[in-house]
Amino acid sequence: MRTTSNPAFRNLPTTGGYANFNYGQGQPAAPFGQAPAAPPQTARPMTIDDVVTKTAITLGLAVITGALTYLVGPPAVALALPAAIVGLVISLVIIFKKKVSPALVIAYSAVEGVFLGGISYVIALAVGNPGIIIQAIAGTVGVFAAMLVVYKTGAIRVTPKLTKWIIGAVAGVAVLMLVNMIASFFTPGGLGLRDGGGLAIAFSLLCIGIAAFSFLLDFDAADQAIKGGVDAKFAWYIAFGLMTTLVWLYLEILRLLSYFQSSD
Repeated sequence: MRTTSNPAFRNLPTTGGYANFNYGQGQPAAPFGQAPAAPPQTARPMTIDDVVTKTAITLGLAVITGALTYLVGPPAVALALPAAIVGLVISLVIIFKKKVSPALVIAYSAVEGVFLGGISYVIALAVGNPGIIIQAIAGTVGVFAAMLVVYKTGAIRVTPKLTKWIIGAVAGVAVLMLVNMIASFFTPGGLGLRDGGGLAIAFSLLCIGIAAFSFLLDFDAADQAIKGGVDAKFAWYIAFGLMTTLVWLYLEILRLLSYFQSSD
């Protein structure tokens, strides 16, 4: 499996018991003239249906909790920061935990929904246009669908060179975000990457582009996992990984739209 910029996919095994050539190895020798006994099968290989189902569950839950949070009104503002912190903690546990935990992935989705609902309410209130939320959702769905088509048609192939470029770009923007945040403690607006000016618009467009290309690595990692016959339970990792990229993309699109709204 190729390297991916999404840390969630690094927990995926490269092969599974259904796709390797180790059948019969490590089993007691069968009597002469008899076929070797089949090794015990405790799970089944992952399919595209598993990925679609688990991803639909995580996204559906995030949409529900996000909508409910947004609809509660002003209290949503107070929920955004705690939800962001809890979501970060859960995501780190998922990434570094050795075993797949569907409960943690579901909890992460629910908490991220609360965070997205809260931050969406804050931004919509700031620009005075609730319709910006629908626009951001439509933009996120559009980019996701477009990149899926690009991947499935092979218009852009995931090569080792492209993979390294995307990983480097993700690391680069992450460092810039951190530096900008630190600088904002000493100078209003920090480096100007999030103040709504021309540089902020360019930076958001860059982040949207990198997030979009990250989907190609996510799709490829999922595709390689399915071809490798990994255990079906690892579909939860894939759903979690796609969820993290979708959250990032949505936030960047929402932020970009807010810049244009503020400039009107």
